[in-house]
Amino acid sequence: MATESTTIHDAVMAALATVDDPEIHRPITDLGMVRAAEVAGDGSVRVELLLTVAGCPLKDKLHSDITAAVGAVEGVSGVTVEFGVMSPEQRKELQQRLRGGAGAGAEPVIPFAQPGSRTRIYAVASGKGGVGKSSVTVNLAAAMAARGLDVGVVDADIYGHSVPRMLGAEGRPTQVEDMIMPVQSHGIKVISIGMFTAGNAAVVWRGPMLHRALQQFLADVWWGELDVLLLDLPPGTGDVAISVAQLLPNAEILVVTTPQQAASEVAERAGGIVMQTHQRLVGVVENMSWLELPDGQRMEVFGSGGGAAVAESLSTLVGGPVPLLGQIPLDTAVRETGDDGTPVVLSSPDNPASKALISVADQLAVRRESLAGKPLGLRPAGS
Repeated sequence: MATESTTIHDAVMAALATVDDPEIHRPITDLGMVRAAEVAGDGSVRVELLLTVAGCPLKDKLHSDITAAVGAVEGVSGVTVEFGVMSPEQRKELQQRLRGGAGAGAEPVIPFAQPGSRTRIYAVASGKGGVGKSSVTVNLAAAMAARGLDVGVVDADIYGHSVPRMLGAEGRPTQVEDMIMPVQSHGIKVISIGMFTAGNAAVVWRGPMLHRALQQFLADVWWGELDVLLLDLPPGTGDVAISVAQLLPNAEILVVTTPQQAASEVAERAGGIVMQTHQRLVGVVENMSWLELPDGQRMEVFGSGGGAAVAESLSTLVGGPVPLLGQIPLDTAVRETGDDGTPVVLSSPDNPASKALISVADQLAVRRESLAGKPLGLRPAGS
């Protein structure tokens, strides 16, 4: 017959199984993080937890989550959480468990490029800088995450990285052996070269270094099961755009432009890269379309028609529909919230620019269905 202490211990372990690691999003019991859980005669519980690395930035959250979960167990009078650190062997075991048992030294694979991946990948491109590509990227990510999707953002603009500030993603990624845990903000997983450089230091790299950095962001970072991955590309059709085509051939290109004719002509060239990379153009977003005046009139600061012209030109180029997904009005709130680290779609969802961005996100927030393992209903001819 089970003793009362044993019964409480079982309940405590069940409670601990409900606590997820904040970075990996899996139960701490499944990750080998719970080293001990002891129940004393007076009902007090001591939990010893092994952190992946010393100085884990989410230690306080783990402490509060464990205390709340175990403290709710009937018969528990108090909870004490003590922290240790995983040994190198335990970290390697954790890494292998997360990567499906790949042995030490195995070449990391890019999960999003595998046939069974159901992650929708959008590479946000522009022909030139200054069109608000990064603002569009972070707001689309935030809008999709607000819908309950698991979203990741790769700041692939190595030279002009700005995504961490715009998303308020502070701190540095945690490293477990050669695996990197992305920083999280507003429910979005984020990685950027800016998280690895000192201060506002410039990145001065040639093409091969850019390729390797992007490869590490995709293969070495533990993204988990993402619904959507957005890449904020640098402007133009240079090294990073080519690397994305090589590493993520299934990525879909989203072109951002302004209504200005000069910008739209350059944007057409950025979208035209798909003719060489054989990727899919998912659509065009026209940013800074107009400024809404206090009397309700619209001032077309940068002209008009650029987005529609790009969509029409690219449709002709690829021989298929490339829709204009939305027109985003010019609004100082987009800039202000980007500087503050809270995207405008979260801080002011009823703002006209927010509504337009949310509408674009709704059109893109569709999880890609994989054909892996699915019968297609094909039969040999004549059967």
